[in-house]
Parts: sequence; C-alpha cells; structure tokens
Amino acid sequence: MAIQIKSSAEIEKMRISGIALRKVHDAVKAVVRPGATTMDLERAAEAKVKELGVKPAFKGYGGYPAILCTSVNEQVVHGIPNDKKVLKEGDIVSVDCGVVVDGFFSDAAVTHKIGSVKPEVEKLLKVTEASLYAAIDKAVVGGRLFDIGHAVQSMCEAEGYGVVREFVGHGIGRAMHEDPQVPNYGDAGKGPRLKAGMVLAIEPMINLGTDKVKVLEDGWTAITTDGSFSAHFEHTVAITKDGPVILTL
Repeated sequence: MAIQIKSSAEIEKMRISGIALRKVHDAVKAVVRPGATTMDLERAAEAKVKELGVKPAFKGYGGYPAILCTSVNEQVVHGIPNDKKVLKEGDIVSVDCGVVVDGFFSDAAVTHKIGSVKPEVEKLLKVTEASLYAAIDKAVVGGRLFDIGHAVQSMCEAEGYGVVREFVGHGIGRAMHEDPQVPNYGDAGKGPRLKAGMVLAIEPMINLGTDKVKVLEDGWTAITTDGSFSAHFEHTVAITKDGPVILTL
C-alpha cells in the first residue's frame, strides 16, 4: 500500500477526530489515582465515547476487547483493562486510545504517574515525552522518514534507555494503520521523503532497561523482558507546508 496523501479537508476531519480523542483522554485522566483499577479507566473512556457519539478505534480491532490499552509499569503496550489491576502509589500507566469520527481515525497515548514516582521513573517519562516532541519537529516537508525515529533514538539512548524495536508508529487516516511504519530508531537522512499531506502516529515506547519485550499469554500485553518500567507517548501529526501540526492536542 502506498503512503496516503491527505487533502487539507481530510486533515481537518482528522483534527476533529483528534479533538474528540483528547476529550476521552481527559475523562480518563480524571479517574487516574491510587486505588483505581484499569477497568475504572476503561469505564470512563466508555462513558465519554458514548457521550461524544464517536466510535472507539481499538475495540474489536484484530479481536482486541477494549476501548483503551492500559499498560502498567513493565507493560509496554496493549495492556488489557481489568478489574483486578489496581493502580498504586509509585506506579505508572500508559493509556493508549483511538477514535473514529466521520470515517477518520486519531490515535494518542500518554503515560500517567500514580501519585509520586521514583526519580528515575519521573525522568523516564520526561525524556520519553521530550523525545516525542523532538521527533515531531522532524516531521517536515523534504525531510526523511527515519529522521523522526533517529530523533527519538539519539535522545533516549543517550540516557541509557532501551528503545523498543518490535512496536512502531504508523501512518493513519481512513484506516488505523496505514503505510509507512514509523520506527523509533534509524539513520537520519534515510527512508522515504516526507511530503505535505502525510499523517503519522508518532509514538516512542521507551524502557528504563532493556529494549527487549515479550508478549504475554493473552496474546496482547507486551512487557519488558527485564521487568523495567516502560513509558509511551503518542500524537497523531500532519505534515504540512507550514510544518508539523499535532492533531491530538
């Protein structure tokens, strides 16, 4: 499949989708606290999706059972919300969500602290989020695709963090996953030329220890092989002639 170029009208529809998604994220953030279960977060998302009249992007995708992915501590991505997983002081939880509005997808993730966390975990979150914005700065007309991942890799590996290889960002539009894949590593100056109208989900997944992950028996939840904490931040970003535009703010 070739990389899809969106018109400005299509990008505007994706921005509307992104605004709705941000409202879902805000509703979830409001219930993130010690003692909450990951299913409490799912219920908040479900209520907001219903209120907004939008379609959740993840539920039913490849058989995935929930609106949110809630990945706690050593869980990297695709953690399934449940009533048994209680958030406690010092934990972190990555909340990944997507919605569909008027046929267009948006996708974003944020990692929340539960109360106060250890300084090294605080730093992991700050650096991972900073690497997302460094990557977004590279989403410019005339640049190369791997400039984006190189920005993440160079910033995070300089801190000794593991940059996940098995999961990557992606093009997004009328489908959840479109070409191209957007890895969080790579050589600057390589890869397809970036053009106005491309829309990418850029999503660093960064581990405090190893870059190695494994998927649990549920077939979804990916964890770090050494049990180290993992952070995940994501925005849907349009490449325009005026520079990158974040559609999920």
